Amino acid sequence: MFVDSHCHLSFPELHSRLPEILAEMASARVGRALCICTTIEEFERVHAMAMAHEQLWCTVGVHPDTEGLHEPTEDELLALAARPRVVGIGETGLDYYRLGQRTIADMAWQRERFRVHIRAARRSGLPLVVHTRSASADTLAALREEGQGTVRGVFHCFTETREVARAALGLGFHISFSGILTFRNAADLREVAAMVPIDRLLIETDAPYLAPVPHRGKLNRPAWVPHVAEQLAALKGLTLEEVAQQTSANFERLFRGVTGNAPAKSAFDTWDTT
Repeated sequence: MFVDSHCHLSFPELHSRLPEILAEMASARVGRALCICTTIEEFERVHAMAMAHEQLWCTVGVHPDTEGLHEPTEDELLALAARPRVVGIGETGLDYYRLGQRTIADMAWQRERFRVHIRAARRSGLPLVVHTRSASADTLAALREEGQGTVRGVFHCFTETREVARAALGLGFHISFSGILTFRNAADLREVAAMVPIDRLLIETDAPYLAPVPHRGKLNRPAWVPHVAEQLAALKGLTLEEVAQQTSANFERLFRGVTGNAPAKSAFDTWDTT
């Protein structure tokens, strides 16, 4: 069975087709999906889906691109995170890709929001779902400073360099790859994926976005996450079943094994990330 570790089934284009989406998941042997929250206003819908369907779980958090909506405090995040079937904090992080006329200095509000989420993850013991785009240095710096070596989680939809991957792994984070890994122009990213230890890999769709080859350009859905696994299997010299089994075990350990047990160590835990 496969796990889609990051999707947005609460978004209108997928939520309106939820029975169809769930049926497709079953046919594709995608046994679980993590529904990611991007605003506090959206949380009740995300949580309701997780409560209503045994194959769905959810997170609570505010996406870095979101402006003009409710800004949660640590205590608010912790209260929502304590609900059943909430297994992570996020998605959160930093995104400097769409600065427009603003400078990086103008994004102090985004950095503070990220730090609030990191502190909530530290206090709750839940994994952190990290979004970073054109902001890797500040993202890593905040995790080192606020995480205090105790926060773990995942860099989702990874598109950064080998150096950023090494740093994230050294901080104890997992790396998740999306359908981008299958794109023709993603040779550099495939090199990064080949480097990441199999016990630190997750797969995702980021649906409704980033549909993998051979569905590129279409509305993405969790049933297509096996295409990401196929690409990883080719890169790692493994069978599809081996990738499915390992990434599912990684998901289980990270997102449901949150009872205080430390994640299993890999060689990257001893790397110097300073």
